[in-house]
Amino acid sequence: MIRRGVTACLAAALAAVAGGGTAAAAAPAGPPGGTPCLPDSPARPTCVSGTLKDGTPYEFVVPAHWNGTVVVALDFAGPGRSEPLTARLLADGVARGGTSRAITGWDIRSAIDNQAEALARFEQAYGPARKAIASGTSMGGFVAAGVAQVHPGVFDAAVPMCGGLGGSVGQWNQKLDTVFVLERLVAPGLPVVDIPADVESARKAWIDALAAAQRTPEGRARIALAAAIGQLPAWGRNPDGSVPPPPDSGDAAGLQQGAYLALAGGPLPYIGQAMSSRRQIMDVTGGNPSWNTGVDYEKQLRLADPALRRAVRELYRAAGLALAADLKTLAAAPRVAADPDAVKRFSRGIVLKGDLRIPVLTLSGTGDQISTVAQQQSYEENVRRAGANSLLRQTYTETVGHCDFSPAEQEAALRTMFDRLRSGRWPATSAPAMNARAAALAADPAPRYVPFTPPRFNRPYPG
Repeated sequence: MIRRGVTACLAAALAAVAGGGTAAAAAPAGPPGGTPCLPDSPARPTCVSGTLKDGTPYEFVVPAHWNGTVVVALDFAGPGRSEPLTARLLADGVARGGTSRAITGWDIRSAIDNQAEALARFEQAYGPARKAIASGTSMGGFVAAGVAQVHPGVFDAAVPMCGGLGGSVGQWNQKLDTVFVLERLVAPGLPVVDIPADVESARKAWIDALAAAQRTPEGRARIALAAAIGQLPAWGRNPDGSVPPPPDSGDAAGLQQGAYLALAGGPLPYIGQAMSSRRQIMDVTGGNPSWNTGVDYEKQLRLADPALRRAVRELYRAAGLALAADLKTLAAAPRVAADPDAVKRFSRGIVLKGDLRIPVLTLSGTGDQISTVAQQQSYEENVRRAGANSLLRQTYTETVGHCDFSPAEQEAALRTMFDRLRSGRWPATSAPAMNARAAALAADPAPRYVPFTPPRFNRPYPG
């Protein structure tokens, strides 16, 4: 197989470098494996770990009765061996491992390439895998989708979970829209793209400003407008992390409260991530890779989620504000221009073009405030245009917060892909089928897969 040839060659080359001689001289007589680890695990696993060429840590956990399948993820090295999903996969005979983002951060392309290098290190220790699947959450989901595009000869499949699949440039243009509207209408003078070194102070200033706005009818209306334009979910976690029920589509106040919580509530507020990650991204790209020049915010509101759009109009009327006047203010506001070189560097990080050559199954939460669900529409559209529909399936859970999946829901997604690779055909991926699969895996809480069609992503970037 081409994939095994590629990784075997890389593994041999790595062994040669480590041994200071030729690949032939350094190749072991048989796979040496790792060292015993997780002594309380009934899977009696061994572990192997080390560092990649750029200093990134990697680690893998392999059951004694390994079935030849390995799942590779960003953010595994360190916490991964103790995660419930790892125990579940080990019990099924599946190895799990991967890297960390400690070195690469928002250098997404390097993180993508590191997955291939980590797999080669794994195969150097344990021998060729029968099937290798890229899968991770959050940035790890983004990286897994990138692996499917960049390394289809190395990996057999990808299961991206809660990744920003609008691509690096598109995702952060969308985030710019939200913060720009808030700065213009709610919190003049707070940072939008030029985030100060004291990120925590910037985050606190934004949280305080949004909390103050939330106490007034005018502020609530304008927060709802920014959320609608930025395609945020109108559902968020409470400040203590607890989960309120999803608001009714006709409840304007409930939808607004949900949008506010997505922006400023819970353990990972949208506005906080918009500050910290924006700062990191500009350090990586050497400039600002986002822009809103030429963007028509009145048009974006017309294309927004209908329920939140209706809520915006109702809230504006209740506050005695003229929505047309605020939209005119946004239209006249000086825009943010991007640094072309920064855009070029960030787009390498990656623009997801949809030209799939291996199967991909995505898992997204409908109430994810960080990887907004509309980005899944952009990914599907790109895959459709590339003529690769047969290689993609998309699934959704009715969950609030970033990557709020149960281990059983994640395992159900992976098992779906295992079945796809075994048979060469997709098993059922409808919400009832996914829930049945998760329920059979002792899901707690009850599985939450739902039928869902994401709204059209309003900031696609074709590259």
